[in-house]
Amino acid sequence: MTSAFELSREHDEFRHSVRDFAEDRIRPHAADWDREHHFPVDVVREMGKMGLFGLTAPEAYGGAGEDGDFTSLCVAIEELGRVDQSMGITLQAGVGLGINPILTYGTAEQRERWLPELVAGERLAGFGLTEPGAGSDAGATQTRAEMVGDEWVVNGAKQFITNSGSEITSLVTVTARTGEREDGRPEISAIMLPSGTPGFTVEKAYDKLGWHASDTHPLSFADAHVPADHLLGERGRGYAQFLATLDDGRVAISALATGCIQACLEACVTYAGERQTFGGPIGRKQGVAFQVADLEVMVQASRLMTYRAAAMKDAMERGEQVSTKQFKQAAAAAKLYTTESAVTATRIATQVFGGYGFMEEYPVARLYRDAKVLEIGEGTSEVQRMLIARGLGLPVE
Repeated sequence: MTSAFELSREHDEFRHSVRDFAEDRIRPHAADWDREHHFPVDVVREMGKMGLFGLTAPEAYGGAGEDGDFTSLCVAIEELGRVDQSMGITLQAGVGLGINPILTYGTAEQRERWLPELVAGERLAGFGLTEPGAGSDAGATQTRAEMVGDEWVVNGAKQFITNSGSEITSLVTVTARTGEREDGRPEISAIMLPSGTPGFTVEKAYDKLGWHASDTHPLSFADAHVPADHLLGERGRGYAQFLATLDDGRVAISALATGCIQACLEACVTYAGERQTFGGPIGRKQGVAFQVADLEVMVQASRLMTYRAAAMKDAMERGEQVSTKQFKQAAAAAKLYTTESAVTATRIATQVFGGYGFMEEYPVARLYRDAKVLEIGEGTSEVQRMLIARGLGLPVE
């Protein structure tokens, strides 16, 4: 198998193709999209035509099949995130939270109905887990789905849901209480709700700190009826299914964070070499140069941790001897380190740029705003530390 610490020649070639696309089709517009809170549907569809949404999907649904893998998805997310974090998270959520749950847990009929358009990038799907009172404590879900006749009737609310209200969103899968288990705990299942379902309301988009070009909405459900066959996976396994989905998502978010750090590094190297003070470039001052050197260390470590975890995921898919426990630990460690490093990197970059770093005309200001949510989404830093400690055998709560 390819070394976990070195990408293959094919992955490097793929990186260059995604980078060319990002530089040509995204970078020139990213600042405008951010300022206008504009979700660029046309560019998302171009990403689909490039095959980016199908990197982990079988050929039967229009995906890359054996020519793609999870590592390729992480490469694409990193390269998009290097130019625009909003487009990076659009791809990450579109595949990890939209496509992969259906691909992993869906019936043959569900896959055939929903996946071709999602894989092609013509449509998007979201996943609704978080609620006003159930974030990290996802088991506290209050949304309910009751079987009435041959239909599920869904009532409740979700918040912070990516790709949930765009003009090309086709469905959102939500976790909901569908009964009670023998031990008294709630039975949580996953239900698919197509866009436009009566009683399913997409609320006004959030006014966010960052990720302005990403589509994010609160959702509400008032007697939203869907057929019984819109249950995704086993009844009562919705929570467990989503926890497994989060493991992959943590690695993908690590790739997004790595792209953020890389962007900070490149911007600082250029600026520190050009900005003149006291008769020379600021990069000759140790106070600046050492901070930029720290960015190089962060990006190297982040990339190694991210692609080591991604290689483990691909090895598991090939049936090689990598345990789920090993992968979970690697995913949590990568997510924790890379996202906290990304927040630090944007702070350093803003400091290196000085007063200009505080101005929106420079990309480091946007990166500074975009980075913070990386420590929150797909499991907070505190959750990652808890998971890592548990993996070490500590009885942490």
